[in-house]
Amino acid sequence: MMNILVLGGTGAMGVPLVELLSQRGDNVYVTTRSQKKNHENVTYICGNAKEQAFFEKLMTKNYDAIVDFMVYGTEELHQRLKCLLERTTQYVFFSSSRCYAESNTPITEKSSRLVDVCKDPEYLSIDEYGLAKGKEENLLFDSGKKNWTIIRPYITYNTYRLQLGVYEKEDWLRRALEGRTIVFPEDIASKRTSLTYGPDVAGAVVDLVGNEKAYGQAFHITTDESHTWGEILDFYCKTIEEKTGKKPKVRIVKDSNGLQTVWNPWQIRYDRLYNRTFDNSKIEAVRGRYNYKSTFDGLEECLDSFLKNSKWLGMNTKYEAWCDRQTREFTPLQEVPGHRNKLRYLKWRIIG
Repeated sequence: MMNILVLGGTGAMGVPLVELLSQRGDNVYVTTRSQKKNHENVTYICGNAKEQAFFEKLMTKNYDAIVDFMVYGTEELHQRLKCLLERTTQYVFFSSSRCYAESNTPITEKSSRLVDVCKDPEYLSIDEYGLAKGKEENLLFDSGKKNWTIIRPYITYNTYRLQLGVYEKEDWLRRALEGRTIVFPEDIASKRTSLTYGPDVAGAVVDLVGNEKAYGQAFHITTDESHTWGEILDFYCKTIEEKTGKKPKVRIVKDSNGLQTVWNPWQIRYDRLYNRTFDNSKIEAVRGRYNYKSTFDGLEECLDSFLKNSKWLGMNTKYEAWCDRQTREFTPLQEVPGHRNKLRYLKWRIIG
């Protein structure tokens, strides 16, 4: 039985991970910013793990493992990494396969990362997610310790997280269900991608937590199945029509240049415009061969579950206005949350 601290374990990967660790018999302590009821071997600790005082209180104890889902700036992680490594037998750091550079062959853990090969001075001057993850991995590589494991998931989906290119469900699925057009760039639609079912990723992480073969190693945890984003879009539309009787409207635009004016351009340029296929031989050598849930089976299952119990997060009003300008549509103002966002939407929709 291990005592495991999970920092920020309430997301698409964290929830199934906590459940699996608990079922394994471990005592799991999970930080959360909202009150949650303890159950079985799971204890929730209410607080923000990014706040220093709360973090220092957590670090008054030693743990058999710390699983860290928090998103840090590079300097922020640098300031607390020594403490994290000293307070645990194994520190599991969640990086991302967005750290990889473009590859014409299936990606292995030895493939080049953006931090290794990127020459773009503008991109190198910022601490954007894909680049920052590589820098943060280097902090572990250079730490002089080996009691860490790096996890590089890629696009991970579940019932409440269904992605399409750079879009989350709030950006494409809500438009489809409410009768507005999905606007999607052709240059992203042509690229291959890998989408992995959240509980499958969690299961792999469980196999690495407490596994000495994983110490001092980096692993990506992704399905080796791949499809183009265009195929994913077609599947979503077909499935929505089958389940709702309404065929989504789609407009394919030539390229992502316009989208980059209302979205994080680096996520597009240095990830979604790359083909992403993966070689899983390294993690299979540690945990054995694993059959990931089929992409289309998993997406259909999650989409069906979501349609039966829909829950939406916020709205990107600038993006909505951009889409509506492309399609000459209007999002009803009652669907735009907040007075200020309504004014922003009207400004960007009418003036651009």
